[in-house]
Amino acid sequence: MLGRLNHVAIAVPDLDAAGTVYRDMLGAAVSAPQALPQHGVTVVFVEMGNSRIELLEPLGDGSPIAAFLERNPSGGMHHICYEVPDLLAARDRLIVAGARVLGNGEPKTGAHGKPVLFLHPRDFLGTLVELEQA
Repeated sequence: MLGRLNHVAIAVPDLDAAGTVYRDMLGAAVSAPQALPQHGVTVVFVEMGNSRIELLEPLGDGSPIAAFLERNPSGGMHHICYEVPDLLAARDRLIVAGARVLGNGEPKTGAHGKPVLFLHPRDFLGTLVELEQA
């Protein structure tokens, strides 16, 4: 069911400062910021050839990243994203297996313009998992 690792997401309190660290200190290519109001975040992607790092900053008062940063003021790993060939089939299989899909269970459009779902961290060893349609 799982395809390749798409990205590891890191929540940060300051997106510009975090992008500068990756660009200037590590020599990475960093994308322009992209606001995703439906997810309550602004993101940039650090391109790594075989995968990406997604840096997330809160957008708006209801951002789920804001609560994460209250608990982790310096930031930290927020979620990991895997590609799947058929998102709805993966969702249905996971629900039958006892996994909890966050939200209403229907995919939303992610930062790459593809459907995504999030899975409860308690069902995946304490890690929030995002699945993205490949």
